[in-house]
Amino acid sequence: MLHKRILLVRDENALGNVYNELKLNFDKIEVSVRDIIIERVFQEVQKYNEKAVAYKFALVQPKEDEMRLNHAKEKKKKLINVEKQVEIALKAFDSNGFFILLDERQIEDIEEIVTLKADTIISFIKLTPLVGG
Repeated sequence: MLHKRILLVRDENALGNVYNELKLNFDKIEVSVRDIIIERVFQEVQKYNEKAVAYKFALVQPKEDEMRLNHAKEKKKKLINVEKQVEIALKAFDSNGFFILLDERQIEDIEEIVTLKADTIISFIKLTPLVGG
C-alpha cells in the first residue's frame, strides 16, 4: 500500500525567523534534496499560475463598459514556466543562494537522499548579500 508523506517546509531568514510555511506531498519515503526543491518550485509555480488566471472564472464579472469607466482594464498576467524556475532554483542552491536545513542539519549535497519521517522539517534559508560585497 502506498502512503503519502507530508513534508513541512519553512522559509526562514538568517536569524531563524519563519516567514512562510508550506507542505509538500511525496509518494515515497526516501527522496533526494533535488526532488524536494523541484516539488517545492512546482507547487509554487502552480499556485501562482492558478491565481494569474483565477479572475477569468469569477462568478461576478464587470461588463466591458464598467471596466473602462472604472479604469479596471484587465491586465494579462504572464504564466511562469516551471522548468525555467526549477533550473533557477537548482542553480541558486549550487551557488549558495540559499541553503537547506533538514531537522537543523545543513544539507550540502543536492543528491543526498533523505528519509521522510512524520516530524521531518526542511528549512530553506535565503541568504541576502551584504551591501557592497
